[in-house]
Amino acid sequence: MRYLVPIPYSPFALVLLLLWRWNADRFIVMGYNYHVGHCLESVLLSLKRAKVLKKLRSAHGRTDLTVEVAGDEVPAVAYEAIVGEVDAGDEVVVNTVAVDLGLGSGGNHFVLWNLKKEQVTVDGPGHIMKLRYTPLQFACLAVEEEESPYHEGMMSEIRLDGMPVVVGTLHSQLAPAAATLKFVEPGLNVAYIMTDGAALPLALSDTVAQLKEKKLINTTITCGNAYGGDLEAINIFSALVAARVAAKADVTIVTMGPGIVGTDTPLGFTAMEQGQVVNAVFSLQGRPVAVPRISFKDKRLRHYGLSHHTLMALAIAAQAPCAITLPEMSPEKFDEVMTRVDRTNLRTRHKILSIKNDITKKALTKFGLKVSTMGRGFDEDPEFFLAAGAAAVYALELVKGVADER
Repeated sequence: MRYLVPIPYSPFALVLLLLWRWNADRFIVMGYNYHVGHCLESVLLSLKRAKVLKKLRSAHGRTDLTVEVAGDEVPAVAYEAIVGEVDAGDEVVVNTVAVDLGLGSGGNHFVLWNLKKEQVTVDGPGHIMKLRYTPLQFACLAVEEEESPYHEGMMSEIRLDGMPVVVGTLHSQLAPAAATLKFVEPGLNVAYIMTDGAALPLALSDTVAQLKEKKLINTTITCGNAYGGDLEAINIFSALVAARVAAKADVTIVTMGPGIVGTDTPLGFTAMEQGQVVNAVFSLQGRPVAVPRISFKDKRLRHYGLSHHTLMALAIAAQAPCAITLPEMSPEKFDEVMTRVDRTNLRTRHKILSIKNDITKKALTKFGLKVSTMGRGFDEDPEFFLAAGAAAVYALELVKGVADER
């Protein structure tokens, strides 16, 4: 039997069909012919039955599992906010498309439904919807809502009062920036805002869990359709104000979660949001400090030296000025970076600084943080992590009021 599935807004509409008619042997999505759990032509969505073999870890709203899919034992993740509790022996439906496509953000299947349950109810306050207009939409208490204890402050304040904001493009820039800040000033109040440019659940990030445990970030804020932070915000503007008003942050770090989306086109990547965040910080009278994406180990020409992500985000999307902090490096590497800078308007629009950074490596060692980006660690690709730390060094100078000496 075949079913035609209309999807006016989201492929999640397939969930309803699969839950009600799981025995249907085939369905059609957007012109592609599918078997249940098997795509004949091109994988757009892949949902399969699985059996939970082991419950490995459950913390921060996320449960790590080993499941059996078609005879193979593979890792899977379940989010309590979506599917409730999952235990060994449960039959579940998993989304396998990222693994099937071999994406960089793959490696895990994701539990969509526990077939043992007739219903799932997750109680809590709030009326603002995340994952809106999909079958997985759920409510949360946003910091802007009347029921929020921070509502009055959010009503009366729309300025950052000069708060430095470190604006990154990759989730792997978070740890070196946060570690550098706390290494120099342990008492600093640091907020982290996770945007919805990549992973939506904060719980996916082991980095955030580790930084929170080590008290290297004090408050997490998730904005847009990202969710799971200590505070929820509707957009980046209110998230920034919440960092100042609710979290009482001295410095805020903004990056997307794990799993950036990118192509080889000039504008087709979610790191373009860096320029938009710079605009938001500046318009709210904060001081944006942009982390440049620098690598001399990336074999892709567009990311070698200074990544085209940085160039496009700060030359096109960023209409407001910011500081761009380059770590001190060898003359040859510095010339490579500046050659790319000079192909754009970055010099005229922004303040480009060379920052001595002998702090970040010490900080990562002290706090026991093993960092990596695209599979490369600090020793293999040091300039990447030093660039994030350099932004933190400059943010500290802004806090101390000595940055104007540069």
